[in-house]
Amino acid sequence: MRASAHLLLVLILVISGCASVAPLDVALRQSAPSPEIRFGLDTFAFPNESRSKNAGKPDLYANYCFVMTRAVVQFHRFARFDPAGPRLAPEAYTARVRQVVARAPWDDALSANERVVVPGYASLFEFSREQEAAVKAGLIGRFWTLVHWTNWRVAFPFPRWQQERVAREALIELGAGRPVQLLVTNFPTWELL
Repeated sequence: MRASAHLLLVLILVISGCASVAPLDVALRQSAPSPEIRFGLDTFAFPNESRSKNAGKPDLYANYCFVMTRAVVQFHRFARFDPAGPRLAPEAYTARVRQVVARAPWDDALSANERVVVPGYASLFEFSREQEAAVKAGLIGRFWTLVHWTNWRVAFPFPRWQQERVAREALIELGAGRPVQLLVTNFPTWELL
């Protein structure tokens, strides 16, 4: 399905109130498939730290939670690791990271031969541990994730029907083996930073 067809399908489901989606209690009883993304292999080796809990720490990599979760999905769908390949200069790895994160995370996964090849490493974890500076340089800046329209919703009330719809949609995605990115907040209290 093309991206425009996916968008049209999502729009139809939203307008119809997701009438075809199973009730939440039914979705909760379904068994989950094996995870497609494995922590410690398909995740970054460096943390996204909290600015409020690490005041004064030099070289603080903070407030990149959206950038990093989005990039994990993008690497999962658009990159391929080749541990037998020759290692590259850091600048070349930065360029590869930029190629990966230039694609929208909701795009269909690429076939193995279409993916951006990351030579010299077996996984995102190993790659980001050994080439941390190059990976960080290739990731997008946090500015646009901080002002993205989807984050504005935290200031508005969440009716129960909408909370249930989001939970149901998340369970469907997880049931299909696809990762789900959620913003967890208790705004206006900032204790989850």
